[in-house]
Amino acid sequence: MLKIVRQTSFLVFAGILLVLFFPGYAKMQELRQKNRELEATIKKLEKENLAINQEKERLENDPDYLEKVAREKLGIVRKGEVIYRVVPEEKKK
Repeated sequence: MLKIVRQTSFLVFAGILLVLFFPGYAKMQELRQKNRELEATIKKLEKENLAINQEKERLENDPDYLEKVAREKLGIVRKGEVIYRVVPEEKKK
């Protein structure tokens, strides 16, 4: 009889511990996952930031590159230059 009481007491105690600590454990796992996601986002943004800073340095220190970018992206031309744009023909069906 004493053995049954001990087993029942142990099961009740284990059940109470499970009920008390499981929500906290689940929340901790959720926060760890969120932390991993945020760390991955930080690494991605650091890479992008490095690339942007390198582009900025190149634009500030390389006049040939600056001219290339201005011509390609902004359509800037020198005085007296004429730009010809080739427009592809539409395909007939």
